Amino acid sequence: MTLKIQCVTVDARDPDTLAAWWAEALGYTVKEMEDDDEAAIVPSDRGKDPAILFIRVPDDKHVKNRLHLDLIPDDRDAEVARLESIGATRVDIGQAGDESWVVLADPEGNEFCVLQPRH
Repeated sequence: MTLKIQCVTVDARDPDTLAAWWAEALGYTVKEMEDDDEAAIVPSDRGKDPAILFIRVPDDKHVKNRLHLDLIPDDRDAEVARLESIGATRVDIGQAGDESWVVLADPEGNEFCVLQPRH
């Protein structure tokens, strides 16, 4: 059996706004959708990365994500600064302070990690 991830789905109060934020953060392209309660982004280079689908939900996020994205940049600190400049915030989920990653949250509070690049 062969399985591939088509998309990662994220609950959102405002799917269009969150999709636009993540498209800017990742360099993805916003995909046209027929349903106003959904927004999607796809890799701009049509690479192997999965799409991300944002689905409208009526409630705000209240607890830590059970699934999150780990992002690997060329320069962790520069990328963290860029993401903060477009609206990401640092999140404390109990880190000790000596981790090689930084925990951030998108504008709706979804946590994700920015890792040190692999050399």
